[in-house]
Amino acid sequence: MMTALGGTSAFLLLVLMTFLPPPQCAQDPAMVHYIYQRFQVLEQGLEKCTRATRAYIQEFQEFSKNISIMMGKCLSNTREYKNAVDTLATRVERAQREVDYLEYLREADLCVESEDTNLAEKLVQEAEEAKKIRTLLNASCDNVLMGIKSLKIVKKTVDADGSWMKDAVSDSPKVYLLSGTKNNTVWEFANIRAFMENSIKPAPRKIILTRSWQGTGQVIYKGFLFFHNQGTPNEIIKYNLQKRAVENRMLLSGGAGRSLAYQHSPSTYIDLAVDEHGLWAIHSAPGIYGHLVLTKIEPGSMVMEHSWDTPCRSQEAEASFLLCGVLYVVYSSSGYEPHRITCVYDPLGTVSEEHLPNLYFPRRQRSHSTIHYNPRDKQLYAWNDGNQIIYKLQTKRKLHVE
Repeated sequence: MMTALGGTSAFLLLVLMTFLPPPQCAQDPAMVHYIYQRFQVLEQGLEKCTRATRAYIQEFQEFSKNISIMMGKCLSNTREYKNAVDTLATRVERAQREVDYLEYLREADLCVESEDTNLAEKLVQEAEEAKKIRTLLNASCDNVLMGIKSLKIVKKTVDADGSWMKDAVSDSPKVYLLSGTKNNTVWEFANIRAFMENSIKPAPRKIILTRSWQGTGQVIYKGFLFFHNQGTPNEIIKYNLQKRAVENRMLLSGGAGRSLAYQHSPSTYIDLAVDEHGLWAIHSAPGIYGHLVLTKIEPGSMVMEHSWDTPCRSQEAEASFLLCGVLYVVYSSSGYEPHRITCVYDPLGTVSEEHLPNLYFPRRQRSHSTIHYNPRDKQLYAWNDGNQIIYKLQTKRKLHVE
């Protein structure tokens, strides 16, 4: 820096010498004094500039030193901050894992709670269902079938298949004959004697229905004839025998009418029955030789009250009937084999075939086209190869009635 200032002074001296007056004028004292003063002023300015430059240099050096110190501190703080951030990230990650685990436990608790709720709801529904069934089957009837005591052939007709019956609840002695599997003619006899002997008067009354029946599953209940309407898969007709007109009708759901109710009864798709609890319908679930479906029907309004899928199969079955709310299904491996009840279904779960003795029917040459129970006289009315048969039953009270 001093070398630069010296060079500057020499340069100024050269400049002044260039503009100085010639020697003859240099002797002027005033001029010399003036020039001297100017030199002093310049030297003072240069000295001041030198001091200021030195101060600036020193200040810059101190500033650079401070900056270096601060940069070092920043680097040190950066490492500390980085370590702190890494530590914080690790803690956040650990906390996230704990939150995920707690969320998993919460969802698991919710699932368990949901399963418990569903189970509780299911138990409540089952309890309500059982209560509804007990209310539905509330008749004072607790008998179970123990055997077929005797057989009586009442009459012989031309038609191999058909059904015959009395009114299931009325005190009327009238007997009704429905011949064939597709017909619309009902014969009404005054009593069982008139039915057995054609010569007995009065002569039977001929009732021509406005609809034809299908199969052999007809029943008479409270003065009305209930039957499967021919030409329809699942329509049940309630027919007023006095007015000779259709009183009501319904469509039986659950796949009714799609397949035969019984393998050995090739014309019956819906079998109706009556017992102490009222009107029932039996049909096979869809499919070849499916399981039998039992349906309780309210006869007044013709609506389904309840339906049960039973374990009884339609394969090798020939007929069925209900007694005190229990379904008894009659089977034979062929039409000429012994007829035996091998499947029993109780909607209340109090009776099963394991609790019953072997229930055989007397040997017949063919399978039954109809077996219907009459709750008023506690007998079975059957049709077998044109023979109208009465089976007397042996029953006993249930050991446990729920």
